[in-house]
Amino acid sequence: MKSFMAKKEEVKRNWYVIDAEGQTLGRLSSKISPILTGKNKPTYTPYVDTGDYVIVLNAEKVRLTGNKKADKMFRWHTGYMGGLKERSYGYMLENQPEKVLEKSIKGMLPKSKLGNAMGKKLKVYAGNEHQHEAQNPIKIEL
Repeated sequence: MKSFMAKKEEVKRNWYVIDAEGQTLGRLSSKISPILTGKNKPTYTPYVDTGDYVIVLNAEKVRLTGNKKADKMFRWHTGYMGGLKERSYGYMLENQPEKVLEKSIKGMLPKSKLGNAMGKKLKVYAGNEHQHEAQNPIKIEL
């Protein structure tokens, strides 16, 4: 019996739409990351990007449990001396809700060139509209 190994040229990619309204941030992210990596397919191969495209709508309506809106901080560094910046997740959800969801999902992907390619297949929108209707995305209920 021969093992199946997917080739980059043979991978068929689908487009999926997920509504984030009322979903918990971490649980939603942990369900989206296997779709991006391709682990939900029987043709999964660790060294080939076999994942699908994912469109996430209503990112501003995602939930955080407990006091995370006030206590949890979104941190980044500018690269300059004393350049550590931080904002609360509550502030980020009001002003840039797409970044909160993107950071959460991309943190669950591999830290490599392959992981970067998987992260580029994620499309996050704050509202209910997206510009990928031509790809005929399939709606998924999580």
